[in-house]
Amino acid sequence: MNRRFDPSGPLRGTLRAPGDKSLSHRAALFGAMCDEPVHVTGYLDAADTNSTLEAVRACGALVERGGEPGALTIRGPGLRGATSADIDVGNAGTLMRLAPGWLAGQPSGTWTFDGDESIRRRPVDRIATPLKQMGANIVAREDRFAPFTVHAAPLHGIEYELPVASAQIKSCVLMAGLLAEGRTAVIEPEPSRDHTERLLARAGARITRDGGRIELTQHDELELGSIHVPGDPSSAAFHIAAAVLVPGSRIVIENMSANWTRIGFVRIVERMGGIVVGDLEPAGAIADTEPVTELDVAAGPLVGTTVEPHEVPLAIDELPLVALLGCFAEGETVVTGAQELRVKESDRIATVVDGLSALGAQIEATDDGFVVTGTGGLRGGTIASHGDHRLAMLGAVAGLASREGVEVVGMDAAAVSYPGFETDLAGLLGR
Repeated sequence: MNRRFDPSGPLRGTLRAPGDKSLSHRAALFGAMCDEPVHVTGYLDAADTNSTLEAVRACGALVERGGEPGALTIRGPGLRGATSADIDVGNAGTLMRLAPGWLAGQPSGTWTFDGDESIRRRPVDRIATPLKQMGANIVAREDRFAPFTVHAAPLHGIEYELPVASAQIKSCVLMAGLLAEGRTAVIEPEPSRDHTERLLARAGARITRDGGRIELTQHDELELGSIHVPGDPSSAAFHIAAAVLVPGSRIVIENMSANWTRIGFVRIVERMGGIVVGDLEPAGAIADTEPVTELDVAAGPLVGTTVEPHEVPLAIDELPLVALLGCFAEGETVVTGAQELRVKESDRIATVVDGLSALGAQIEATDDGFVVTGTGGLRGGTIASHGDHRLAMLGAVAGLASREGVEVVGMDAAAVSYPGFETDLAGLLGR
């Protein structure tokens, strides 16, 4: 499905961001790992997160939708009660990398994971390596791709130093540590999103953080009761970028997560000159709650910036938007240490650089990021989503701020994480 986005007037109004995608995946998985029912509010109704609901159903959980959108009750098989299943992850890389952590240490069973064409190109050796060190039995295509099979096996704790800061790898190892004999420690080179640690702390797990070292021990059962999923900063980021770029804009985003490991993009926008005001959580130790804020965003003149490697994990999904902002900023915008973008739904370094270049940007790819020379705007043209939801929404925002408009080829990819994106955007434009 192709969609055209023409230059627009200012964005105005109030938006309630859709449920956080990362936390929704984890809410479903941890709900299934609990012995007692877990009530979830704010769950994201999108293709990726619905794949996770289907996965936990296949593993023995009962999932009932409530009367309100995003309300669920999950009655799971418990920490050690998952049943064998063939799991279709669709396009959900988070599901593919987290669920094996729970399933690898089950007393018995076999689980086969597969997904769409994009998923089959995304490596799973980065979770298979530490899980195998813990004693897991995993057989993957070419030792690193889906489809792959997880066979239940007894696990033992390890100390694992992450080769890159990754919330998915960290979460997988920590989830496996719940079923592993002894102590499991993960050492991350830089902080990454910490929804898993917060859920584990709330559920009663014995988990500690000391700098970049996170430890936990084997656990008998988890208990959560309820989980509220606030708005997703990564989805709200597209509206933030549009409001910052289109002159005269001012919007309010309600119920957005203020978790300090998720607001790296907001900090970068502030540094570039965008006007963003909200009560944001300071960096700190493991909390057992997810803070929420109301964000006030307005347009402002932008200046280039450099995004350093230690900032990348806290803004990994929003870095394509940093490239877009850099096109309109004065000076040069540089992103380094972002090689992880090459193994997302698409090679996001290549697709963002190619896509924005086609719209008139002065942008060059590097091995681990990109360099943008600001020209004050974009001409417009055509951009292909390559099946990547974030690239599709990037094209829409670029169109609103461009001189000639942008046609997005494959706009339907946005439904993977944000089915209501076009409707919400139209609301802010008064359409």
